[in-house]
Amino acid sequence: MRAVVIGASGGIGAALANALAEEDADVVRLSRPDLDLTDEATIAAAAARVGTPELVIVATGMLHRDGCGPEKSIRELDPAWLAEQYAVNAIGPAIVAKHFLPIMPRTGRSVFAVLSARVGSIGDNRLGGWYGYRAAKAALNQLVRTLSIEDKRRNDRGIVVALHPGTVDTGLSKPFQQSGRDLFRPDRAAVQLLDVIDGLKPTDSGRHFAWDGAEIPA
Repeated sequence: MRAVVIGASGGIGAALANALAEEDADVVRLSRPDLDLTDEATIAAAAARVGTPELVIVATGMLHRDGCGPEKSIRELDPAWLAEQYAVNAIGPAIVAKHFLPIMPRTGRSVFAVLSARVGSIGDNRLGGWYGYRAAKAALNQLVRTLSIEDKRRNDRGIVVALHPGTVDTGLSKPFQQSGRDLFRPDRAAVQLLDVIDGLKPTDSGRHFAWDGAEIPA
């Protein structure tokens, strides 16, 4: 199997690529500067050189950067930071899909998976806060749903899904880790996500699943 991992230099992405390699997959690892989610030309160029992958995982995301982080209240909303979160967490993966879904097999099982987050669930939002990250991940989940509908016309066995890895011990979650909550090592998170991917059926396309296989509401 040929697999592409986008964001392969990150904690989860590297662990996913390593786990796939251990399963004897032919793994293509992509990360900046070869593929920049905010630069469509780099995405298109990467897609042109990876062949025909049966599995594409977009293992990217941004929660904080240079003093900017999740907003605790409406007073902290900043247009530029909101736009940046949308660009990386929603628009970037959508443009990856634009260029990578067409090169995936037109027959047989294939999986295009993006890392989302439980906080992107509108139905599961009971705490508020984290405006930009929540909204960007909710947008990503809607994009996944819409992509899945169109992709069925290309390959009726193709699967497009969003996956929530849980809280993983990486730089993304480091400032927000809480004692008493499950915290997964990247290698364990990768195996859990690949187990979910292995169990997916074509009827699961367009949905959002957690690391344990449970579906997360929209």
